[in-house]
Order: sequence, then C-alpha cells, then structure tokens
Amino acid sequence: MSIETIGSLKQILGNYDAKKWTKSADLESANFNEMESNVFKSGESRKSFSDLLSDSISDVNGLQKDADTAVQKLVTGESKNLHETLLAVEKAEIAFKAMNQVRMKVIDAYKEVMRMQV
Repeated sequence: MSIETIGSLKQILGNYDAKKWTKSADLESANFNEMESNVFKSGESRKSFSDLLSDSISDVNGLQKDADTAVQKLVTGESKNLHETLLAVEKAEIAFKAMNQVRMKVIDAYKEVMRMQV
C-alpha cells in the first residue's frame, strides 16, 4: 500500500532544471516580489518544485505507512480503538487522492506546454 518509487522519482525530477525553463520569463514584477517576501517570511529556505513535490510524496507515503500500521495493530489486537484506525486510513486515502489530482494537473500542464508552438 505504500509508495516504493520515491527514489526513482527524485532521480527523474533531478534530471530537469526549472531554472533553465524560467530564464526567459520576466518574474521580477513588484507584485511577485511582494508575494514572495510574504511567503518566505518564516525564514524557511527556498525549495525547488521537485523538492517540494518529493517532500509531499514522502508525506503521503508516511500517511500510508501509518494507516498500514494502525490496521495491523487493530487486526492483531494490539489496539482496540477503531476510530483512530479509521481516521488514519481516511487521512491516507484523502492525501493519496489529492496527490493523484496534483499528478493529473501536472500531466495536463506538461501536455499543454508540449502543444505550444515556439
């Protein structure tokens, strides 16, 4: 039930450099700089899209593993709390569905970019 190909996904995403894609775009507008300063006020270091995506996939994988563990504990009798087990399973399911929707949007965006004529 858990995702086993995170390493291969990181390798695939590592082959693409988003900086090269955005060199020609003019992203130096005042609104963007203001928005950027608001987003990064917490002092958090900037992450690339591939890092953000792989971190999100890791989080979903962690939720899947937690749900598996909760179900195993319920089945073996270690835990008798059905509600917490169902909550863990639902969290994992919702996170997986959301990740799948993001995946579909990324694929659609990629197809749209590939249809553009230069």
